[in-house]
Amino acid sequence: MSRIDATLSGLRAQGKKALIPFVTAGFPSADITPALMHAMVQAGADLIELGVPFSDPSADGAVIQRAGERALASGVGLPQVLAMVRCFRARDSHTPVVLMGYANPIERYDQVHGAGRFVCDASAAGVDGVLVVDYPPQECEEFAAALRAADMDLIFLLAPTSTDERMAQIAKLASGYVYYVSLKGVTGAGNLNVAQVQAMLPRIRAHLSIPVGVGFGIRDAQTARAISRSADAVVIGSRLIELIEHAPADKVLAVAVDFLRTIRHALDD
Repeated sequence: MSRIDATLSGLRAQGKKALIPFVTAGFPSADITPALMHAMVQAGADLIELGVPFSDPSADGAVIQRAGERALASGVGLPQVLAMVRCFRARDSHTPVVLMGYANPIERYDQVHGAGRFVCDASAAGVDGVLVVDYPPQECEEFAAALRAADMDLIFLLAPTSTDERMAQIAKLASGYVYYVSLKGVTGAGNLNVAQVQAMLPRIRAHLSIPVGVGFGIRDAQTARAISRSADAVVIGSRLIELIEHAPADKVLAVAVDFLRTIRHALDD
């Protein structure tokens, strides 16, 4: 059983929902990420999605784009992200970490370091899952098998436009959890419709037996609570990054903790 499976099944047994914050690795500064990850766990995060900076993040809105650009300008790429995970693992062997990003950095990593090195090095660093936005299921069967062999999960996105056929394809490869994009648009959009999300989840569960996390557009405790009534996990990224972006350097950790604690309390209320 992977760390993700163990965490989510344990929460389910307690009747609790998972809080999954997303932050861009290397933002707001190149050296803060491990400390920020620990702070998020302290605030109640059950799993962390760590964004791999990329120059063409097609699924991300302006907030996460800016965060990625800032991290790239600080020299943060996939090798540095893996080093951050290793640093985090020195003190935390329990909290699952999922790398979220795009195919280009992974494929470039293997070009530079050798075929299959990303999976090997990510596993050695302590990564538990990978979400590759632009890997469709029909093109990543070998990648999914390599991750499974290394006890890592391949996380897929589903959208309001996903067909039953697409869900069935994903069900053959997905593990850990599936990430339902709650709206038509990029990260941080503000037009989330809770009723539509709640109506979609039974359809997803007709095809997939793994937990369903919901993200894109969740910006406050009230919405997180509403989504958690039907989802297994709530993913929050853009609003957290937005708060961090505008915080003084010496207040970043405190701002993140204060915000995530309000979400944690809402989920547990």
